[in-house]
Amino acid sequence: MAFKFEELRVWELSINLATEINRLVKTFPSEERFVLASQIQRAADSVALNIAEGSTGQSNAEFKKFLGYSNRSAIEVVCCLHLGWRRNIISDESFSNLYSSYEVLIVKIQALRNSIN
Repeated sequence: MAFKFEELRVWELSINLATEINRLVKTFPSEERFVLASQIQRAADSVALNIAEGSTGQSNAEFKKFLGYSNRSAIEVVCCLHLGWRRNIISDESFSNLYSSYEVLIVKIQALRNSIN
């Protein structure tokens, strides 16, 4: 692999979860396509994008900053999951599975952030 971020487990997990979110939003009703679907997809993609951007050729302080952005985007996804669930767009099962997966991702991003000097 040519880039540092491609070796990071948190990046791989974030890409996998962004793919799951992409599958989920395809089930949303058309009136949510440009509202919640767009927001949750952009937030999910942003998690991986910030990990990648921060890891490449930056200082440790800069990488930590981007991991913070990544964590905030993951929290945004969780909030969007709540909104979709409360609007009866997201099933209980999908909400529970994705919520748990994002909990794990957030802990892993924070652990990586804390490990950087």
